[in-house]
Amino acid sequence: MTQIDRDGPRIFVEGELGASNFHVLLATLYSATEKAGYQDLVIDLSKCFAAYPGAMLAVSAQVAQLRLRGFYCELVLPIREQLRTLFINANWAHLLDPRSHDPSRFRGYTRIPATQFKGPDQQQAIVNRIVDTILGAIPAIDRNDFAAFEWSINELTDNVLTHSESDIGGFVQVSTFQKKRKRVEFVVSDAGIGIPNSLRQSFPKILTDTEALDRAIREGVTRDKSIGQGNGLFGSWQICSHCNGYFQVDSGYARLIHSERGGLHVHNHKIPYNGTIIVATIDFSNPKLLQEALRFGGKSHTPVDYIEMHFESDSSIELEFVLRNETASLGSRLAGKPVRHKLLNLSKMIHDRKITIDFSDINLVSSSFADEVIGKLFVEMGTIEFMRRFELRNMSPMVRQIVERAIQQRMKA
Repeated sequence: MTQIDRDGPRIFVEGELGASNFHVLLATLYSATEKAGYQDLVIDLSKCFAAYPGAMLAVSAQVAQLRLRGFYCELVLPIREQLRTLFINANWAHLLDPRSHDPSRFRGYTRIPATQFKGPDQQQAIVNRIVDTILGAIPAIDRNDFAAFEWSINELTDNVLTHSESDIGGFVQVSTFQKKRKRVEFVVSDAGIGIPNSLRQSFPKILTDTEALDRAIREGVTRDKSIGQGNGLFGSWQICSHCNGYFQVDSGYARLIHSERGGLHVHNHKIPYNGTIIVATIDFSNPKLLQEALRFGGKSHTPVDYIEMHFESDSSIELEFVLRNETASLGSRLAGKPVRHKLLNLSKMIHDRKITIDFSDINLVSSSFADEVIGKLFVEMGTIEFMRRFELRNMSPMVRQIVERAIQQRMKA
C-alpha cells in the first residue's frame, strides 16, 4: 500500500508510485505550493520501492511547470539500489531535480530515457531517435507495423506542440519488452490546457471531461481542422486495440483506458491532471496485424515512414548502410546486436535493393562485434542469400581479416 504525506515543504512517498496514485502526489504538490506557499520543496522517495514511466512523466511535466514559475523541487532518491539506478538511467532524476542530477548517460539499445522536447526540430529529432532505436531493438518487425508505430509516436508528440499550449513542451519515454512478446511501451506527457479544455474551444456543448476523452478518440475530432485532422488519438487507439496492446489517457478529471481484458472505458478522477498523459503499448508479436489499423474515412492509410525517408530517398539501386553512423562503439557484442537487428529488418523491409555495408574510416573492430553483426547474419541468412542481399565495402585489410575469421568460426560452430 502506498502512503503519500507532507510535513511542511517535504513530501514523502512510501510504497509504489504508479497510475493509481500519482494524482495524489500532484495534489500534495499543489497544496504545498498554492495553499501553503512553499517555494522550495523536497520530494522524498527514499522509501519508494517501485515507480512506473507513466506516473514519472506525469510528475516530471508538472514539476517542470512549477520550476518555470519559480518553484524548485529537491529530489531524494529511493534507497533501493535497483530503483535508484532506474531513476538515474531513465532520466527521471535529472528531470525532477536538474541541480543535483546530470542528464542520463544510459546508452542501452532497448529504450529511450525520458526526454523533453520544446519545438518542431526537437520533436522530429526525438521521433527519429526513437524509431531508429526500435529498428535495432526488435528483430523481424513487419514494415507496416513499424510504420504504424512511427506514425503514432509522431502524431502524439506533435499534438503536444500543436494543441496543448504547454509552456514546457512535452516529455516522451520509450521501453521495449521482448521476453514473451515483442512489445513497445511509450509515454507522452505535457502540462498544457488538457484535452477537455482544448476540445471545448470547438465543441462548447461538451459538459464533462469523460465525454471529452470519449470524443477525442473518435475519428476526425479536433479543436481546429485547419491545423490537424483529428486522427492522432483515434489512430493511436486503433493501433493499440488491433494488436491487443494498452492505451491510457489522463487529462483533466478523466481517464480513458483500453486494455485487452477490459476493453474501452472512461471514468472520472477526483483529482485533475493539468495537462495530458498518454501511455501506449504496441505488440509486434503477430506480423502484419497493424496493416489495417490506420483507416480514415473508410480508406487504408499508408504513412511515409523512417525507412523511406532515411534509406530509400535517393535513386541509387543500392542502399548504403554507413557503419560508423549506426553505432557509437565497434568493440563489443552488445554494441553489435542492434546493428544486426537493424540490418536484418532492413533486408526484410526493402526487398528490391542490395544493402552496402560501408566500413569507411573504420580501422578496427573487435572479433565479438564482427561475429555478432556479420558472422551471425551470414549464418542466419545463408551464404547465397547473404551475398545476394549484402555487400561489404571499403574494409581495411585488418578489418577484412577479422570479419572473415568471424564468418569462418561462426560457420564451423
